[in-house]
Amino acid sequence: MIVESLIKNENLGETKYNYFYRLVRSEISLACEDEPIVLQSYGIEIERQDIVNGQMVNIERDCVVSISPHRHKVHNLLKLLYDNGVSPVHFIDVLGEYIDEYIVDFDEALKEIATN
Repeated sequence: MIVESLIKNENLGETKYNYFYRLVRSEISLACEDEPIVLQSYGIEIERQDIVNGQMVNIERDCVVSISPHRHKVHNLLKLLYDNGVSPVHFIDVLGEYIDEYIVDFDEALKEIATN
């Protein structure tokens, strides 16, 4: 499910590039003491449409569905991508370290559920 969408347009010569940055929400099922626990998860999808003479000639898209259960953290990453005009081709290059760091948020959410 798309929660938020930011759009940016860029013209280079005869080609128009439409960028779509989307904050997406889904669910992830994780095992906790042999029982599956469903957590809300936020991720990012980026799409670039290349348009020449009014015709779409190419679409690039990349997505990471589960980055963190914390919307504000993923929103900040979305804003970073949007502000810097990051292409789907470079999406993982830019966010890879953040994604690796934020994966522990799911463990912390599981621990919180287990202690309640």
